[in-house]
Amino acid sequence: MQHAINAARTAFSRGTAPLETAAGLKNLQQLVQLRWIAVVGQIVAIGIVHFGYGIQLPLDAMLRVLVCLVGFNVASLPRWRRRRPVTDRELCIALLVDVGVLTVLLYLSGGATNPFIFLYLLQIILGAVLLETRAVWLLVAITSACVAGLALFSRPLALPFDPGAGLANPYIQGLLVCFALNAALLVTFITRIARNLRTRDAHLATLRQRAAEEEHIVRMGLLASGAAHELGTPLATLAVILGDWKRLPHFASDPELLQEITEMQIQLQRCKSIVSGILVSAGEARGESSEETTLAAFLDGLVADWRATRPVKALEYRNRFGEDLRLVSDSTLQQMICNVLDNALDASPQWVGLDVSRHDGALVLTVADRGPGFLPAMLAQFGKPYQSSKGRPGGGLGLFLVVNVARTLGGNVAARNRPEGGAEVVLTLPLDAIALDLHDDDTDDAEDEEPHGHARRNPPAA
Repeated sequence: MQHAINAARTAFSRGTAPLETAAGLKNLQQLVQLRWIAVVGQIVAIGIVHFGYGIQLPLDAMLRVLVCLVGFNVASLPRWRRRRPVTDRELCIALLVDVGVLTVLLYLSGGATNPFIFLYLLQIILGAVLLETRAVWLLVAITSACVAGLALFSRPLALPFDPGAGLANPYIQGLLVCFALNAALLVTFITRIARNLRTRDAHLATLRQRAAEEEHIVRMGLLASGAAHELGTPLATLAVILGDWKRLPHFASDPELLQEITEMQIQLQRCKSIVSGILVSAGEARGESSEETTLAAFLDGLVADWRATRPVKALEYRNRFGEDLRLVSDSTLQQMICNVLDNALDASPQWVGLDVSRHDGALVLTVADRGPGFLPAMLAQFGKPYQSSKGRPGGGLGLFLVVNVARTLGGNVAARNRPEGGAEVVLTLPLDAIALDLHDDDTDDAEDEEPHGHARRNPPAA
């Protein structure tokens, strides 16, 4: 049991890796885009200050710094396209490069007296969102050291400082532009980064729920298999006793008692068949579990057996699939369909409908009933364990197993209430997961090399 549970946990851990990679790459992309905006914005700002305000700046040195920043950004593009996981160290280095470029530009244009010194806050806030706590504090320490260094060592800039001039003062105008730029960039990029993180967290939550459900199914399957083993002996004992009773003169001479014993034997045989089916689904007798048949024969036989063993008054069965296909018949697949039919019968003993069709390379099974329908709360939690309207303890596991088996096959299950009354459950199963024709046409050589290839397409035990 622990091996199967560990397998489910391993599948979860494997599924989380692509999500982490995608989120990291998207965040790296955001930094690349922000760097392009910074290059354009800095060129515009240098041009306005130098030519608009007539404040002399070391254009050659500042343009060389911007060329280096452009080169770093261009070098970052192949790294983003390689689709490898982005580490926290890489993001931290990228932010430190931006801090270094900003520090050099500020050093060449007034140092701490430059109003754009507050752009350091943009790097710190981005780091707080993207990096681990230790890396964030490292970024804070480095930016603080840069600000202190600019206050001590920088090239002075002839910038008038007259607070009484209001917006006419170039320094106040620079502060206003810096504030607006910080606010706009933070709103834009923090929103995007937060959306990336929310998407990743939503996917992780889905994977955690799926891993928990699979672990739950493993435990239930093992419990059912153990119970089936334990029930085998008392059922065999009851079969012997009923056979002895049937031969006793007292029972043989009473037609009514003889009929009741015969009915008990029939029901006992059904119980033994159910126990055998549990063992087959659990892999105890896998050789009998799967067999080659056709879709029409499989469904016709399933409907006939279900109708003969259930007290259904009217079953409307329509097969609109079209050209027949060979498929692998498996007890789990049969049990999945019967579970849906049983739920429909419980809700609507008078009538159950089964419609079979084909759509976009998938088998579509629609089971309808004329019962009270699903409650809105049940539709919202459809497929979750222990969601049942029957009021029985432990109910609701049938549809839970159906949803998970269909999902394992690459399909899905949907439910809705019918406008004319009643409910409808739609099972969609891809044909390439169950049909043989889609795989075996003109592939006799491949079958010779791998005679057991079909067994891999068998659905797992519910």
